[in-house]
Amino acid sequence: MKTPRTIIVTGASQGIGAGLVSRFLELGYNVVATSRQVSASKELPVSDRLVRVDGDVADPATADAVVEAAVKAFGSVDALVNNAGIFIGKPFADFPIEDYRQLQSINLDGFLFMTQRVVRQMLVQGKGGSIVSITSPLTNNPIAGAFASVAMMTKGGIEAGSRNIAMEYASQGIRVNIVAPGIVDTPMHAGTPKDALGTMSPIQGVSSVDEIVDAVVFVTEAPRVTGETVRVDGGGHMGKW
Repeated sequence: MKTPRTIIVTGASQGIGAGLVSRFLELGYNVVATSRQVSASKELPVSDRLVRVDGDVADPATADAVVEAAVKAFGSVDALVNNAGIFIGKPFADFPIEDYRQLQSINLDGFLFMTQRVVRQMLVQGKGGSIVSITSPLTNNPIAGAFASVAMMTKGGIEAGSRNIAMEYASQGIRVNIVAPGIVDTPMHAGTPKDALGTMSPIQGVSSVDEIVDAVVFVTEAPRVTGETVRVDGGGHMGKW
């Protein structure tokens, strides 16, 4: 019988993160889910293959605790999804330093600490692994009026880092990829009419959580895909429509 793989999912309490946890459990993975209050989340299923770890990804101690919990419960770390992240949209010239620090700490520092700790564990194990991070098509294809410049500085850092990490550890079998969703039907957009959101891509409509999960599962399990960005944005990255 094949030993189940173990995956870590950050930002796992709701939305895309909760969808990822549920799907990977369905696929037979062991899952370690983390967010600030993941232990209180009612969106996650009950399973003896699920471990919840409360913590702030901006704190390097959280990465240590999550990896240690995975190894203690399941013996290894085989995959990671860096899903935790925030978006703050304000004009570049007036962007408050406090908001920038928050974006940097959660989006970029969280990516660094968790990915670094997981790579160390994968190197010890010596059997490779997969790392997938969630970013945005806006990193390379800006939209006027989105006020996303500072937020995309952090998301763009994740993309640049991921491609370089993919090359640095390719010979050790560690694959590193990106999934870049457009507008997704999650609590983040609960207050915005879907009719308006649906006009923000050439293929009209809003992506479901399952669509993003499908893309993450694909790159997690594709043995020869690394350094790739999969955009799930209805074609929005192609330009003006």
